[in-house]
Amino acid sequence: MTLKRIIGVLGILAGTQAAAETTVQRHVLPEPLTNADFLPVDPDAAKLGQLLFYDPILSGGRDVACATCHHPKFGTGDGLSLGLGDGGRGLGPDRIADPANLPEERVPRNAPALFNLGLRDLTVLFDDGRISVDPNRPGGIRTPLEDEMVTGFASLLSAQTMFPVLSPDEMAGHYAESDVARAVRQGLLTGPGGAWDLIARRVAAIPVYARMFQTVYPHLTGPDDIGFTDISNAIAAFMELEWRSDTAPFDAVLRGEATLPEPAATGMDLFYGRAGCGTCHSGPLLTDQGYHAMGAPQIGPGKGARFEASNRDEGRFEVTGQPEDLFAFRTPSLRNVALTGPYGHAGSHATLAGFVADHADPVAALSRYDIAQAVLPRLDVRDDAIMSDPAEVAAIAAAVTTPPVALSDEDVTALVAFLDSLTDPTAIKGRMGVPTAVPSGLPVP
Repeated sequence: MTLKRIIGVLGILAGTQAAAETTVQRHVLPEPLTNADFLPVDPDAAKLGQLLFYDPILSGGRDVACATCHHPKFGTGDGLSLGLGDGGRGLGPDRIADPANLPEERVPRNAPALFNLGLRDLTVLFDDGRISVDPNRPGGIRTPLEDEMVTGFASLLSAQTMFPVLSPDEMAGHYAESDVARAVRQGLLTGPGGAWDLIARRVAAIPVYARMFQTVYPHLTGPDDIGFTDISNAIAAFMELEWRSDTAPFDAVLRGEATLPEPAATGMDLFYGRAGCGTCHSGPLLTDQGYHAMGAPQIGPGKGARFEASNRDEGRFEVTGQPEDLFAFRTPSLRNVALTGPYGHAGSHATLAGFVADHADPVAALSRYDIAQAVLPRLDVRDDAIMSDPAEVAAIAAAVTTPPVALSDEDVTALVAFLDSLTDPTAIKGRMGVPTAVPSGLPVP
């Protein structure tokens, strides 16, 4: 007799078939996270990284920091469906386009949360997985730079930081705005005079940073030795320490120290049972790190090349070119998800309940999607081009292979209650917090 059958029989003897099913479902819960699951962090490197994370000096126009789009006030996101990096003013949902420096377009994807990015088994980042662990690539990391990728990044997370500073709409700015923007436009990314080098020279010219780098990284003998990889490594150390998340109520359940109250307990049974959420949102990070076409609405400029006229975002297909990857996106982690909205790769849904309800039957939901539920600061661009085109909507729907799940309003309420149990007060507060000032003297977001 199989273990599942034995458990089922015991449940029936104890009372009802429902009790048996619940017992079985709870046996598929992930193992709890332990210290061994996380990379070690040098606290001095984290302190340096904290200052750099909140310092706008890393952006072309010296007016956008990492924290602009990843702020603890908004669950390490920005509270927007699609962000405004360069050319924006303000923070979070109050951020608006700067009339004196209008952005050319919105950032094409929703700002991802930053929790538990220091896990040892983290293998991919970004919605399309364009950065991934690959022992056959320089430095063991695969990126769009391919063989031009420099070595020296301490982790996958460290390598991730190179992309926002090279994006005109996120941090680099546009051609006429700065030396960094011009270098990006000319394709000068690595080497002397490249965008990364220009940023590193800015940081190295600040005495406080120069001293801190030489203290943290003994291989640096002077300011001229500071490279962008050193900056990235410090920022990664900060994120790994600051937003480690393993003390939520759900973690207490995994450790056998607590049970969830209703309706969260029912929501957990739904999540790992009939609703099927745990199939993709598996493991302690609640993601299989895989790619699935789940019919999330596409709003905003899309992720295609700038010379393309389409607003499409074809997800993983843009990395692999494989037809089966059309409109497939990486399964996001659900840690602290109750506080990381809007939801979807393009931030299509402002509320978690709204996204859960539509996610259960995405094909039907696509036909009734209303862009009014997105959080989009006013900008003179069209955000609904794809969702207003029946052929485009049909293409997104056709990629969905997961059968629909019938959820009642009570089911959605229970699932949201369970997802709220993933909220970790320690991670939300942060371990180091927001600095009052940064060495550049620029305003802290």
